[in-house]
Amino acid sequence: MNLALFDLDNTLLAGDSDFAWAQFLIGKGVLDREVQEAKNVEFYEQYKAGTLDIFEFLDFQLAPLARHPRAQLDAWHLEFMEQAIRPMMTPAARALVREHLDDGALVAVVTATNAFVTGPIVRELGIPHLVATIPAQENGAFTGKPRGLPAFKAGKIERVENWLESLGLHLGSFERSWFYSDSHNDLPLMGRVTNPVAVDPDDTLRAHAQSEGWPVISLR
Repeated sequence: MNLALFDLDNTLLAGDSDFAWAQFLIGKGVLDREVQEAKNVEFYEQYKAGTLDIFEFLDFQLAPLARHPRAQLDAWHLEFMEQAIRPMMTPAARALVREHLDDGALVAVVTATNAFVTGPIVRELGIPHLVATIPAQENGAFTGKPRGLPAFKAGKIERVENWLESLGLHLGSFERSWFYSDSHNDLPLMGRVTNPVAVDPDDTLRAHAQSEGWPVISLR
């Protein structure tokens, strides 16, 4: 069996779902535009620079989930999918996912973006498994805090290993393994698979991929 892992934002999607979700809530008037938009942009720049404090970011990004009933959040997410996410889904990304599924690989998305935002996106792409940052819940309502280790940087390795362990597997179980990503933040996990692939990469990842002889592709 082979393993195919995909980052989501700016990899399978031609955009960032985490950033887009906050912008969507700003557009709905749920979040204050002046305060929230500036903070959203600041965190996104830190992510691209590799300086993001993931816990500080999650305090910001998960807080709105705790302020609204789940039914309202789910209704907003349906709008979000239609308005923001489906336009980010490219035929090339869908075809690559289908290629690995048709080959019988174990396929998962591995993303730092929380599972509330990403779960419906991953299901829309037809991917059976999701390893994501988990927003904590109590009695069916979000608390505004993460549960467990965020799936970010080296945390992605631990989260993937825990997921595979639950299936009786580990990263060394596979004849071939892929991880597709756009971001230098994913270099730790990319170094653990047999076939790392840079997808529409940032400058740091592009330079690293070229120096290591990794494939560089575009799904745009």
